Amino acid sequence: MRQIIQSFKTGETILEQVPAPQVKKGHVLIRTTKSLVSLGTEKMLVEFGKASLISKAKQQPDKVKQVLDKIKTEGLMPTLEAVFNKLGQPLPLGYCNVGVVEAVGEGVNNFSVGDRVASNGPHAEYVCVPKNLVAAVPANVSDDEATFTVIGSIGLQGIRLLNPTIGETVVVVGLGLIGLITAQLLKANGCTVIGYDLDDSKVELAAKHGIYAFNPAKGSNPVKYVMDKTGGVGADGVIITASAKTDAIIADAANMSRKRGRIVLVGVIGLNISRADFYEKELSFQVSCSYGPGRYDDDYENKGIDYPLPFVRWTEKRNFETILNSISSEAIDVKPMISEIVELDNYLDIYGNMGSSKSIASILQYPENADSSSTVSVTTDKDFSKSKGTVGIVGAGNFTKMTMLPVLKKIDCSVKYIASAGGVNGTAMAKKFNIAKSTTDYTEMLEDAEVDSVIITTQHHMHADMVVKGLNANKNVFVEKPLALNREELSRIKEAYTASEGGLMVGFNRRFSPHIQKMKSLLGSSENPINLIATMNAGFIPANVWVHDMKKGGGRIIGEACHYIDLLSYLSGSKITAVCMNAMGINPEENTDNASILLKFENGSNGVINYFANGAKSYSKERVEVYSQERTLIMDNFRTTMGYGFSGFSKLKTRINKGHEAQFKSYVDHLKQGGQPLISFDSLYNTSEASIAAIESLKNGKWVEI
Repeated sequence: MRQIIQSFKTGETILEQVPAPQVKKGHVLIRTTKSLVSLGTEKMLVEFGKASLISKAKQQPDKVKQVLDKIKTEGLMPTLEAVFNKLGQPLPLGYCNVGVVEAVGEGVNNFSVGDRVASNGPHAEYVCVPKNLVAAVPANVSDDEATFTVIGSIGLQGIRLLNPTIGETVVVVGLGLIGLITAQLLKANGCTVIGYDLDDSKVELAAKHGIYAFNPAKGSNPVKYVMDKTGGVGADGVIITASAKTDAIIADAANMSRKRGRIVLVGVIGLNISRADFYEKELSFQVSCSYGPGRYDDDYENKGIDYPLPFVRWTEKRNFETILNSISSEAIDVKPMISEIVELDNYLDIYGNMGSSKSIASILQYPENADSSSTVSVTTDKDFSKSKGTVGIVGAGNFTKMTMLPVLKKIDCSVKYIASAGGVNGTAMAKKFNIAKSTTDYTEMLEDAEVDSVIITTQHHMHADMVVKGLNANKNVFVEKPLALNREELSRIKEAYTASEGGLMVGFNRRFSPHIQKMKSLLGSSENPINLIATMNAGFIPANVWVHDMKKGGGRIIGEACHYIDLLSYLSGSKITAVCMNAMGINPEENTDNASILLKFENGSNGVINYFANGAKSYSKERVEVYSQERTLIMDNFRTTMGYGFSGFSKLKTRINKGHEAQFKSYVDHLKQGGQPLISFDSLYNTSEASIAAIESLKNGKWVEI
């Protein structure tokens, strides 16, 4: 299929050939017929992509600070590589989609194949959208009209926050696409509506709908105009749908409001607010969030958990339905806003002149015979039939792009497939790293005899199922940590591994670092017990990020602290026999990222892992200490290792090296040459069991034997 994407690095807007998405649980697969180009939002993204690096930095000062902090802890070159990799990531454009349902996922019971629906899907021939972001289109609403559903709900949510009543006077600042729909909805709500814009054509269109519309550039002062129309009282409410950097808009909105008036911001403007303007009138000001309640809530949007209607009357989906019903009942008329309908092939007719376009609404029209293939060939110059060590990658996130693929390219690993959920990121990486095929169906690589190993780098909740399927297909499986999120998953993996002809490896890369290898060689093969302390200054991650979700990410202890459980087990040369974890706080829950983990080892060694998220980001992220036979080793951030009491060794210093290259080189060599596993299954199982036991220990308040 084809999809419109934007490059932040080059500024190009591209119609890219990518694999079609696969229907997922709780989602609806839609074949697109029409989509609306949001000239405001998309123009901003296109112009940002075309801007210079300095201009991009000026627009995102918070990101600049993050870059400076990263330079302090990880060095200049790794930071620059990360920044350029991020800029090179393609961005799908569009969020106003209409089409026909092609398939429904598990748990979706309110849509059927063949239904016409509107959604917030991007500009693509096929889209896979969560069920709470899809609404059925009434029979008397055309596809062209239905494309206004999502963008209309943005204006509707602003109105809901303003809460106008019949007879009130409301000002709409900015009569672009959202502003015109907002003005019509207010009119239908029984309000007197005043609107203004700098574009005469938009002013004329608003006036045809009974809006008191004017162009302030033609001599009308907005504040005086509103005061005259309201008999000196002022507006009951102001909804700002404009996009401008000036602070004058918010000042005018305050000055044209009546005492105790309400102002809602839907657009993007300067917000240097004068206290006096708001204080004297006791004005209220609120910023509207996109489509309505549920926006950016993973439980609502992606997990399909609806808000109970008696308690949350209007949600994103219910706002979508309201717009569609308003079009159906002719309460609003969107047809006059359509400036042009353009075939998908001619998309540059819209995107090529966005800077000077006077269009209000541009609609893309899609072909009926769109390619629905789940795999596309990116390169054709490779022969994998005689190759050994050929891999397929499942997952196209930051780790794959910024860490793994550069390493695999450096060691000349043969990569035949890369699979990603949406197809866009995977295709971009396939082009950059010369990977033969991009797919949205990873099972294809399981059925390909030329693929020796599947490498899994997806979100954590997918790991166990994919590992089991890979082993059942007798493939060698490499999975990024964690191996499993619970004991049931771990048990299924053990059963599959026992029956499989394939091998299993988990990405515990740190044991392959030259610093850890040096520590291991200095400690020797002695079975004497040692003391180990590992500290991870992990850094704060907001609570709504998926890694904290116990069902999706497993929490940061299972998801990341497992690295150190493996590392201490490796350095001690022994299995873990018992785990105890204590967390910061009076009544910590099972999910924590500020905790100390105690480990007992079979050979009597003692381990402590301090995993903290409340430290300074400017301080070293990782530290390992080993105490053995009146000798001490200190490893700091995989840059330096200091030895005390060791004859002939005092210091090892390198660039940050966490062992990724050595790990993948060893793994690919193992695929080609065979031999013993890099890490035994017993060790992988023991580490995973200990990670899960740490959470059980916190929950039950006692040691857990494993």
